[in-house]
Amino acid sequence: MEHRTLGRSGCVVSTLCLGTMTFGQETDEPGARAQMDRYVEAGGNLIDTADVYVDTESERIVGRWLADQSSDVRDRLVIATKGRFPTGDGPNDVGLSRRHLTRALDASLRRLGVDAIDLYQVHSWDPLTPIDETLRFFDDAVAAGKVRYAGLSNFTGWQLQRTVDLAEFRGWPVPVTLQPQYNLLAREIEWELIPACAYNGLGLLPWSPLGGGWLTGKYQRDEPPTGATRLGEDPERGVEAYGPRSRSQRTWDVLDVVRTIAEDRGVTMAQVALAWVVDRQTVTSVILGARTVEQLEDNLGAADLHLTDDEVARLDEASDPGAADYPYGGPGQDQRSRAIPGTR
Repeated sequence: MEHRTLGRSGCVVSTLCLGTMTFGQETDEPGARAQMDRYVEAGGNLIDTADVYVDTESERIVGRWLADQSSDVRDRLVIATKGRFPTGDGPNDVGLSRRHLTRALDASLRRLGVDAIDLYQVHSWDPLTPIDETLRFFDDAVAAGKVRYAGLSNFTGWQLQRTVDLAEFRGWPVPVTLQPQYNLLAREIEWELIPACAYNGLGLLPWSPLGGGWLTGKYQRDEPPTGATRLGEDPERGVEAYGPRSRSQRTWDVLDVVRTIAEDRGVTMAQVALAWVVDRQTVTSVILGARTVEQLEDNLGAADLHLTDDEVARLDEASDPGAADYPYGGPGQDQRSRAIPGTR
């Protein structure tokens, strides 16, 4: 498996990350352990979880598995988790305040059984907490040896830039990654977030790279979904966006191109969709979310798959979200960037 630095940090991670949102619910503990075993065997070293996944059970399963590994395996792994969402019923059991994050971090450390979280990410913006309070928490946590790198998740462009600017100005730990939704059916982050990440040196950790299963080819036009999904046996789960996406011609155009390329290459549609994301600008590692070892095995087949320029161009054209000209393509937006390569 290929490796890249975690954003502008010196930490090196595999280009495919193991997501654990299903652990403890759709995937039982033996199945979760089998996934982690197979992922490490394939050369992966980045495992991503969160305190709210299955009401902390995901972290607990990862922690119990880590405790059973050799020191060599544990030393190779980069563990990422998140804090922000409710961990209790109290008014201070949620958000990005120093109080909540301090308690949430300590609880995650206990559940995971580690001395430090390699990448601690804030799960989304908190409109009630000044971002300088959150950054001071990170400064203290890094100084205490509890966190090695700070990361963001589900931030907008202005929120990311405000956070980075303040951290740089104050000399506090600057976030090294952003975890957003990104796939062939959800490319809107290219308008603001990817340029902001490129400008500031943040690496992307895309979640939902298969668009909730759409890009595997499992859904058919005018046919309601049936059978199991990544999020369980109930076909209504995991396909909440089935209606809107099924009515969009763009969805079927994208699937047609993905299917054609997969057939020409002799690979699966999922592998084509993952390969497209892995090689996008600023992407560090793509988060895989599998329900079974068999699904994970298929996803891992994308580890050494790279698309040709022609294949990428065909996928780009079919999946173009059609951004408005202004302000993204307005006066001066393209001309100077083309004239001065690497302009910041």
